[in-house]
Amino acid sequence: MKLNSSSIKNAEWKEKGYFVPSYDREAMIEKTKANPQWVHFGAGNIFRAFQANLSQRMLEDGSSDIGLTVVEGFDYEIIEKMYRPHDNLSILVTLKADGNVEKSVIGSIAESCILDSARDAEFNRLKEIFEKDSLQLATFTITEKGYSLVNAAGDILPAVKADFENGPDKPNSYIGKVSALLYARYKAGEKKIAMVSTDNCSHNGDKLFAAVDAFAKEWTKAGKADAGFLSYIEDESKVSFPWSMIDKITPRPDDSVNEILKKDGIEELEPVVTSMKTWVAPFVNAEESEYLVIEDKFPNGRPALEKVGVIFTDKETVDKVERMKVCTCLNPLHTSLAVYGCVLGYEKISDEMKDENLVNLIRKVGYTEGLPVVTDPGVIKPSEFIDTVVNVRIPNVFMPDTPQRIATDTSQKLGIRFGETIKAYDASEELDVKSLKYIPLVQAGWLRYLLGVNDRGEKFEPSPDPLLEKAQGYVAGISLGETDQEKIKAAVLPLLKDATIFGVDLESVGLSDLVISYFTELIAGEGAVRKTLQKYCG
Repeated sequence: MKLNSSSIKNAEWKEKGYFVPSYDREAMIEKTKANPQWVHFGAGNIFRAFQANLSQRMLEDGSSDIGLTVVEGFDYEIIEKMYRPHDNLSILVTLKADGNVEKSVIGSIAESCILDSARDAEFNRLKEIFEKDSLQLATFTITEKGYSLVNAAGDILPAVKADFENGPDKPNSYIGKVSALLYARYKAGEKKIAMVSTDNCSHNGDKLFAAVDAFAKEWTKAGKADAGFLSYIEDESKVSFPWSMIDKITPRPDDSVNEILKKDGIEELEPVVTSMKTWVAPFVNAEESEYLVIEDKFPNGRPALEKVGVIFTDKETVDKVERMKVCTCLNPLHTSLAVYGCVLGYEKISDEMKDENLVNLIRKVGYTEGLPVVTDPGVIKPSEFIDTVVNVRIPNVFMPDTPQRIATDTSQKLGIRFGETIKAYDASEELDVKSLKYIPLVQAGWLRYLLGVNDRGEKFEPSPDPLLEKAQGYVAGISLGETDQEKIKAAVLPLLKDATIFGVDLESVGLSDLVISYFTELIAGEGAVRKTLQKYCG
């Protein structure tokens, strides 16, 4: 059994319990190439587990006979070494909380493309696609960083600067290349399209618009593009940038899942590590739960995604759903488990849910401190969402997710995941911001995490974070057993006052002393983290 177009026609796949597409895949590929409707940028695991599966379900239920075109713009080897050798097929392994494993061959990808302006054949094919009347939407999973045109210091990235100056012919930056494709669509008759970011970041549509609009402004100002291109990009009746909220946990393909597939007799499952250090395999593993809420703003129409579970609504509701998830019902709980999980030596998030102290901590953060300020979006009930998170999703022992993965970029997450709740308390006439006890305990936990020493006194490597070195500088002179409170306060207070990290100045809202007090307890010595958690979350 090999993952390719001819092999999946063998009865053995179904006999081994795999769902195999029942639609005419060859006909679907032909129709999609001739009249593409949906292009997706970002060929990673979340796309294969979510968007590609949505397309497949539409093909299966007959609500569409056209599949997807996937585009990779960062790491071309993903297409060259994984997609094309497997005829654009992949295996989705859904790991259910009840222990069942659902295995599906995903065949909805009709064409895989490389976003490289230096390769005429590849880039010209993408221009052809963007010139088609049939194209309705382009979706994105390129991470929040993908939309940034500047570095950490706020300076324009060299590739972006060069693209601003040189125009749309041969751009090198990601958004520069996307903007060039939109320019081709403009030149073909100002054809309509929805540009839909489905990245996990706040107001994602605005981020994508701002990046594309910057190129349109620079190119038209310099005479590198027709003056009407800017008006085209800024006319939402022609080019829209809807907001969305996406939620599905899709960890890196796991060895245990690889073994399941090997026992079934599937060959050539070896992962590929690209020269850009991307780890890709022919399969992807994911949880069963998934949510996708999109602002219904599609000037050229859209596929019937509502038939496969996507919720379409207005911008305000998308915002409420996003805030519910990111500020209250999921992301704060994940970050709480991430920082303490790393310090306590856990390697699986699900194992942390067997720890009574940590379960109590996230329940206090979510239910006690978060829910009082959450806004019910109407389309998803916050109480039901958080119940599923706490009781089903995070405890799923079959999901190989790690605190180390979730701890990545924590400095970029604290503000939205906890700062918004603090702001809501501070602004409330009924609630007292100083009543918050558990969010400050997580913030103190992050300070403890920055030491890079676990609760046994052993060193560990903190996860990648653009501000890690800067943040660690504040605790550089502090070690386990430090008791001088004035020294501790002098060291960490400037960090706690940084609203760009915490979302608020923790001193001005009256929480810095509590965070410092907790931190002092957490660094009292080996085992102090466990003792502190037992004291407050026992």
